[in-house]
Amino acid sequence: MTDAPALLEANGVVKRFGALLANDVAEFAVHAGEVVALVGENGAGKSTLCKILYGYYRPDAGEFRVAGERLTITSPREARRHGIGMVFQNLSLIPALTVWENIALYVEDLPWLIGPAQLRRRMRRLADRLGLAVDPNLPVGRLAVGDRQKVEILKQLLAGAKLLILDEPTKVLAPQETEGLFRTIAELRDEGYGLIFVTHKLREVLACADRIAVMRQGRIVGTLRKSEADEATLLALMFGAASPVVAPPRSPPKAPGELALQLDRITTAPEIGAVALRDVSLTLRSGEILGVAGVSGNGQRELAEVVLGLRRQLRGGKRLWGEDAATWSVARVRESGIASIPDDALGLALIPGFTVRENLALGSGRRYRAGLDLDWRRVAADMESSRAQLHFPPLPLDAIAAVLSGGNQQRLVLTRELVHGPKLIVALYPTRGLDARSTQAVRTVFDEARAADAAVLLFSEDLDELFVVCDRLIVLREGRIAGTFSPESFNPETIGPWMVGAANAA
Repeated sequence: MTDAPALLEANGVVKRFGALLANDVAEFAVHAGEVVALVGENGAGKSTLCKILYGYYRPDAGEFRVAGERLTITSPREARRHGIGMVFQNLSLIPALTVWENIALYVEDLPWLIGPAQLRRRMRRLADRLGLAVDPNLPVGRLAVGDRQKVEILKQLLAGAKLLILDEPTKVLAPQETEGLFRTIAELRDEGYGLIFVTHKLREVLACADRIAVMRQGRIVGTLRKSEADEATLLALMFGAASPVVAPPRSPPKAPGELALQLDRITTAPEIGAVALRDVSLTLRSGEILGVAGVSGNGQRELAEVVLGLRRQLRGGKRLWGEDAATWSVARVRESGIASIPDDALGLALIPGFTVRENLALGSGRRYRAGLDLDWRRVAADMESSRAQLHFPPLPLDAIAAVLSGGNQQRLVLTRELVHGPKLIVALYPTRGLDARSTQAVRTVFDEARAADAAVLLFSEDLDELFVVCDRLIVLREGRIAGTFSPESFNPETIGPWMVGAANAA
């Protein structure tokens, strides 16, 4: 770094949501040619700070400077005008349009009439320089997830971004694609761009960041250079020096119990926006955790929906505890003892406008019915017991679910779904967005459920998580089971190629 003004400086940033203090940041800065990682436990204020810097939220107080110039950022459009771009966790591309069409829709400084060839030349110059090469004529829906992310980055750079905010950029990437992203980040840094890298994966932070800012309870409690940081130091800042995150020993394996779930050559109908399953067969027994690996969008949600009765099979059989369950309603599936942890907490498991207390009672109305009302005291007692078992911090019961951080929304769903000792847990990315302590707590609860003869179907893009937790592993690709693996094969070099369809997978 030089003595030149920072690309972005923020001082005295305060943001409240009602009585909740989300941000109280004294100072934060990013310079040209550096990667600043932003880490912290769930609800620490990382996403709120990034959304303020991008103009998505307006702060209650704060001073901002871009390249030394004091200004007010009132909207994402204003942020982009000043060279600030953000790549969100959920990519915002239109699958049916080509790469160049997606970019043309986004970039504001294009003339009213521009030919595809002109835009492609402009794209190619920047893409070649930064190693972001993708075919501009391909529909985005045909690209691998890693290439879609390159398009998102290219889109921001062509719109004039000099500072990029990357929010959990590796959450949907296979190991090989993560390595490619890190190379792109290094190229951008060498070209003089500034980057803010938000993640919960401390090893990734230590691999690619120049400085690491740690947030706790809305404040930045420490900023370290890479040479000063290690996982233990970062965890101490995130949770307090007296709160190490320790993984307890896993319960010893035992002979699997009764057949909890059996799918026999399940095939689903093609549908716009969904991946058709093709001849999917699997078994899962009580006292067993079966992992499902794969790059996001290869049929994971569709497979979970078949198990839960949310999606009907075109052909094939489904049995639950030995009974033919092919035509069971969702209510009957749930009442049989199945917990559902979907991949979109706010969109699929919560009602955004309801309070935390009201959302905790969802799905259990009969259990808590007291005349025409619900027994709210019993709801609170049961959920407090579940929360304590998960070692989650208390959630504000009267807060609206929509204003919680993504991690706290996930905590809310986990607390509710695991409270009554389910016999089968269908969990899609249950630790996505959770900090290290909460992640370990969820893994421990799954292991305890396994020891108590529950069955767990665990979907995750985090291979390390699957290797630690699972008894067996399947890889799902393009709606098919590409491979089945036992613990002796649990390593990224073996599993990764099967996830991305690499030639050396065989």
